[in-house]
Amino acid sequence: MSIFSRTDTRTAAADTAVSPELAALTGDYTIDPAHSTIGFTARHAMVTNVKGGFQDFTGTLRLDGTDPARSTASLDVVMDSIETGNADRDGHLKSADFFRTDEFPAMTFRSTGVEALGGDDYRITGDLTILGTTRKLAIDLEFNGAAKDPFGNERVGFEGKAEILRSEWGLTWNAALETGGVLVSDKIKLNFDISAIRNA
Repeated sequence: MSIFSRTDTRTAAADTAVSPELAALTGDYTIDPAHSTIGFTARHAMVTNVKGGFQDFTGTLRLDGTDPARSTASLDVVMDSIETGNADRDGHLKSADFFRTDEFPAMTFRSTGVEALGGDDYRITGDLTILGTTRKLAIDLEFNGAAKDPFGNERVGFEGKAEILRSEWGLTWNAALETGGVLVSDKIKLNFDISAIRNA
């Protein structure tokens, strides 16, 4: 089931009916951090991947079941909550070499547009701010469905991915390897598993 309907402008007059199931999803939602993840993957020493994520974040969604362009998303991530499974590495990432969490405690994303790609696939574009630098980011999303949980919460789920070059946000620290290449890749893969609860 697709969360957004799409009509061809050439046949819009014939396709004015909106699915009641889709229209029913229109509303405001709050991201549930207990059942959501925001993660990343970086290449380490040119030979392996290191994965990590953020444990503290908040966000909201405004879904429109008939027009994706009117849907919005907002996300605020506490940078000091970064976790990679290694305390020394986490400390380095929080330091002046990387995220400078004392000076820049948050990473934010504010959507500026949503595009339906067909089926359950969408692309959300917006402004990603890290270290005080704001640049455009496109996230490819798959709508995983909607359900009411045992506690009566109306939930929607999305799975997403994106890639960035960290240097474009001023994250330029690195170390050269004797065998050639660098310790940390410039390209970072982002992944999102989002469960959001409809506001009362």
